[in-house]
Amino acid sequence: MLTQEENQFLTQVGPGTPAGELLRRYWHPIALAQDLSDENPTKFVRILAEDLVIFRDKSGRTGLIADKCPHRNASLVYGRVEERGISCVYHGWLMDCDGNIIETPPERNDAIMKNVKTTAYPVKIHVGLIWTYMGPQPVPPMTRYDTLFRKDGTRTIRLHPVLDSNWFQAMENSMDPAHLQVLHQEFIGRGKQPVSTTRGFTDDVEAFEFRTTDWGLMKKRTYKNGSVDEHPVCFPTILRQGASTQYRTPIDDTHTWHVHVNFFPTEDGSEPDDAFDPEVEFMEPYKQPPQAMHPEAHFTLQNVISQDHMAWETQGPIANRTKEHLSYSDRGVVLLRRITKEQIEKVQRGEDPMGVQRGEHPEMINTNIDEDWWQQNRPRPEANAAKA
Repeated sequence: MLTQEENQFLTQVGPGTPAGELLRRYWHPIALAQDLSDENPTKFVRILAEDLVIFRDKSGRTGLIADKCPHRNASLVYGRVEERGISCVYHGWLMDCDGNIIETPPERNDAIMKNVKTTAYPVKIHVGLIWTYMGPQPVPPMTRYDTLFRKDGTRTIRLHPVLDSNWFQAMENSMDPAHLQVLHQEFIGRGKQPVSTTRGFTDDVEAFEFRTTDWGLMKKRTYKNGSVDEHPVCFPTILRQGASTQYRTPIDDTHTWHVHVNFFPTEDGSEPDDAFDPEVEFMEPYKQPPQAMHPEAHFTLQNVISQDHMAWETQGPIANRTKEHLSYSDRGVVLLRRITKEQIEKVQRGEDPMGVQRGEHPEMINTNIDEDWWQQNRPRPEANAAKA
């Protein structure tokens, strides 16, 4: 178990908090690219406990700035977009995508335009998502994970309901392979029945293993029948499981934006024209009423992800780790906590944490998506021989 101070150290995401400063060293997806249009050129977002507005000006540039106008604090969600930026509807102060104040109606105030700047963060649009980096200069490139940058495949986006819990609960789940055989037993049996609902398919597993990589962590299951699966955890907020790269972007301490980018490599290595233009699927709520919290909410549990959301949310908005009792099978969770603490301390020393790339042309990071895809979709020759 952790102390309350240790729990806060790992979970809080606001400016100046230890984990918040760590998270600000990475690019995060924050919205769908299709959320902005000529008809709806602005969108409110809350990311890492900061209230912000995404907008697209009439020159086609996309900006991300503080929601409150620096003049009198009116919301810029209602701002009028122009060629040069976004104009506050209250008095007309005009700001560009970099946060510069370039007009101050009703008068011209050179001192304000020279000395005052609103909060602004760089953005990129990639694979149908809007991404931002909220940390210090120099801005690193987006980490080049294969599922995001390979051209030889197609993609889809699956947007899940907002998770009403802290981001770290979802990430601990990613380093907890033991839950699969119990929590998800209804969906993984492939026609088999478990010995009991208590054990689920736990007895199918021979061993769990955990290790670190240059860019994150890896969990590995070895089954008694000889099969193996590995799931890369791309530090700090990503799980790559099968075709799905799962992003858990912290909205604030008690809410998380949950989106999956699914990558399907082409069999012949061809590069389709729509490789970076995915279709979007919006998932139905996993609980009723959708805005309710446990215990008022009832989770549907109709699939694996809804079961995960239930497990994450019912731990509480921020899990109380002072009252837990970990066991040997939880050593992946313990490893994640230790690595997160170490990476926070690196940031506090002024160093880059794991997974941050530098340079104009960073290398592609191979998460072994081809091997996973092959294992899940193409029977192994020895398996066919066994059946014969």
